[in-house]
Amino acid sequence: MKRLLFILLTPICSLLVAQDSILVDSAIIFFDQHLAWIDTSDCQSDTLITELPDSIYKQRLQALPLIIEVPYNEVVRRYILRYIKHSSRQLAALQRKAEYYFPIFENILSKHELPYELCYLSIVESALNPHARSYVGATGLWQFMPSTGKRYGLEINSLVDERMDPIRSTNAACQFLTDLYNIFGDWNLAIAAYNCGPGNVNKAIHRAGGKRDFWSIYPFLPKETRGYLPIFIAVIYAMNYAQLHGICPAEPLLTMASDTIITTQRQHLKQIAENLHIPLTELRRLNPQYPRDIIPGGKEYAICLPIEKTGEYIDKQQTIFAYQADELINNRRAEIELLHRTSVEGGYSINGVTYYKIKSGDTLGGLAKKFRVSVKQLKTWNGLTSDNIRAGKTLKIGK
Repeated sequence: MKRLLFILLTPICSLLVAQDSILVDSAIIFFDQHLAWIDTSDCQSDTLITELPDSIYKQRLQALPLIIEVPYNEVVRRYILRYIKHSSRQLAALQRKAEYYFPIFENILSKHELPYELCYLSIVESALNPHARSYVGATGLWQFMPSTGKRYGLEINSLVDERMDPIRSTNAACQFLTDLYNIFGDWNLAIAAYNCGPGNVNKAIHRAGGKRDFWSIYPFLPKETRGYLPIFIAVIYAMNYAQLHGICPAEPLLTMASDTIITTQRQHLKQIAENLHIPLTELRRLNPQYPRDIIPGGKEYAICLPIEKTGEYIDKQQTIFAYQADELINNRRAEIELLHRTSVEGGYSINGVTYYKIKSGDTLGGLAKKFRVSVKQLKTWNGLTSDNIRAGKTLKIGK
């Protein structure tokens, strides 16, 4: 691995930081909200070493075996302190979660010949929550939007969301990051582009007179992106030096060694859980890409199981497939097909209920035919007393 050249920023950057203090404060609020979901442990920390001279932080960053440049400045310092001083319990929990996810990420990063420190980008994106979903719809450990996820080969539909699959989504993230690095030839710019898109980074470069350094284009980037790289650097520092700040580890995660089985059979996670005596919550944790607990079948899908259960799954497959099949699979097929049709036709689902936004020219009869239901059903589901509907209103499809 190449030795990283570290950059000490000029006073110009400090001026930018001073001018942008309100922005940094608002970014810290966002940062706190980002970590708020973490289930912190009851561990007791020693006396915290909270603030050190700048030279110590810089020296410690320089000592890490990294390829990506991690410059140190006042913005980075503020985020470092946010982790070790104000978010120490969340940091302790993140360290335990990283023990599970980072070996998966590092193996995939190695196959793509990418720097291992990109693992820490997943903490910035999702705080290692595979179910994380932003207000704009970005989802999963690496926070893919649906269009970007599909562009990089992820399956996203009513039953499967591979943005939440640790292996598939990390492969997609590696491909995306490789493409971004090939565009900019600089990891700091590639990381910024991962957050705001290559178009916005190119605009910032143009407005900065062609300069191709993150801190040169910093004032011209979108507000959120200005804090993105500093948070990434702070994460690297905090995750590597937490113990030196008296932060003790959280309680160990009760995880099981796992392996993957490939299946083409439609099945429900409950069928597997109850026949193999695996807690359904653990099976869901191992397979977050199936948000409705259904593996669709019809082509190859991966099921992640505790390693000691893989042989038993193979031996009991027919029993598993038959177990409560009518209740869990067969009687839900019409509902599932309806969800798929609604998605194709512009509908959406919230908490298991499917909706369709009425467009100009839609009629109740036409929508009934489109979704293969009756007009009477649509009227019952929506409490309608007439066939009149208005564009812009929302129609419920199904109970």
